[in-house]
Amino acid sequence: MKKRYAAALLGTVALDRAREEALYRQLYFAIRDAILQGRLRPGTRLPSTRSLAADLDVSRNTVVIAFDQLLAEGYVEGRTGAGTYVSATLPEELLSARPGQAGPRDGAAPAQDRLSARGRFLAGIRSHGFAQPLPFSPALPELARFPFDEWARLLARHWRYPKQEFLVGGDAAGYAPLRAAIAAYLGAARAVRCDPEQVLIVSGAQQALDLATRVLIDPGDAVWIEDPGYAGIRGALAASGASLVPVPLDAEGIDVAAGRRRAPQARLAIVTPSHQYPLGVTMPLTRRLELLDWARGAGAVIIEDDYDSEYRYAGRPLAALQGLDGDGRVIYIGTFSKVMFPGLRLGYLVAPKDLVEAFRGLRQLVDSHPSSVAQAALADFISEGYLAAHVRRMRALYAKRQAAMVAELRKRLDGRLSVSPDESGMHLIGYLDDAVDDVALSKAAADRGVVVAALSRLYIDVPPRKGLMLGYAGVAEPTMRRAVATLAGAFDAFFAGGMDPREAPRMALGQGRSGA
Repeated sequence: MKKRYAAALLGTVALDRAREEALYRQLYFAIRDAILQGRLRPGTRLPSTRSLAADLDVSRNTVVIAFDQLLAEGYVEGRTGAGTYVSATLPEELLSARPGQAGPRDGAAPAQDRLSARGRFLAGIRSHGFAQPLPFSPALPELARFPFDEWARLLARHWRYPKQEFLVGGDAAGYAPLRAAIAAYLGAARAVRCDPEQVLIVSGAQQALDLATRVLIDPGDAVWIEDPGYAGIRGALAASGASLVPVPLDAEGIDVAAGRRRAPQARLAIVTPSHQYPLGVTMPLTRRLELLDWARGAGAVIIEDDYDSEYRYAGRPLAALQGLDGDGRVIYIGTFSKVMFPGLRLGYLVAPKDLVEAFRGLRQLVDSHPSSVAQAALADFISEGYLAAHVRRMRALYAKRQAAMVAELRKRLDGRLSVSPDESGMHLIGYLDDAVDDVALSKAAADRGVVVAALSRLYIDVPPRKGLMLGYAGVAEPTMRRAVATLAGAFDAFFAGGMDPREAPRMALGQGRSGA
């Protein structure tokens, strides 16, 4: 009976050949989860590799490899001449576990009771990461065109005969040549005024935000944030105990007059003046000066998050707000995730001179420093001109991809999604009719493997408009055409209220990449 049950259960396993994950891995996880969830009990005999391969329409070798992995990890056991069985010696706590549902042992306090109030709040914040890049993922750069040969050569240069400092530690502020290279790059490309000593190397922009809020904010301090804005900023501020003050936007960026009315003596303001996230508004000179004037009068600090300013398609990149600051009021934050690749996890923070030591001290306490060898390779990548050349190539490519996406969306979704070109950035906002639930529509698209974040999710106050956020930089044109067709199908199903959107196959960026 158990054998027939196991054969029937495993014969229904859905293996998706469109996924990048190998079929044997999909089968391994399906059987492992069935064991952990108690659907395959200890002592249950599994079907033979030959019969299961026939049921699933895969090669026998696929099943053999999956069984071998399960055998090596102790989930199943082989009995000579009798077949493969679910291990009879699995501990009860393993059998009772559910993926993502681990609970406390008997007598232990529930997790929520062991958390602080702030911990409970932070635990409720969800990030939206993806195991593989999907069409329209925001802030995803083109990965296939990155000069990995040059990058590998630079890494090898420093690993072949590594300096002793690379092996034993490093300056908490970062590798000195990299700080000098970043200072020179920012001065030329963004009109940032700083010395290398003001640059601190961090593990991405999120860590820079976390450090800045820890240095500057006490619990209860009021902080202006753009509404809508980047959800990661809210997380960093929540961790610091700040009191969030959502400030609305107008055609010139954050509405300083509205901020003055809501919290005139706020301690901090966090802004994205060159290309507002997510709406794409550019803050003009008059508004920048107005913001600096408020900060000067309130004794406040401004964090300038310059997340994708390199990608401007009409004229030169705009000068940074920091370059207008004569009072040490602006902290400038940037990252290499958008111009290189997200897995690099290197960014920078430019601090006013009188705050450098405070940041250096906290940086030392948090995690000392990122990989010294990666920093050394990046210093060479910048100083030898590879970064500037790569940005120039990607700027031309992204402008072409933006135009292609706008044309395709207008062709397939005209009247349902309103989208216009932007002079900069890596994403666009497609606006919907106010009656449309953009959150539900976003989920319908996600079920089909297309990532279009709901604009309303990025607001704290009631959103004045509904829309979807579409990243185009990392989507090759052949994939983009298929992705827009998939999105159009999600729209059709959503508005018709008919077919379950999950019935359609998922897409991955790896398909059709060769046409990029």
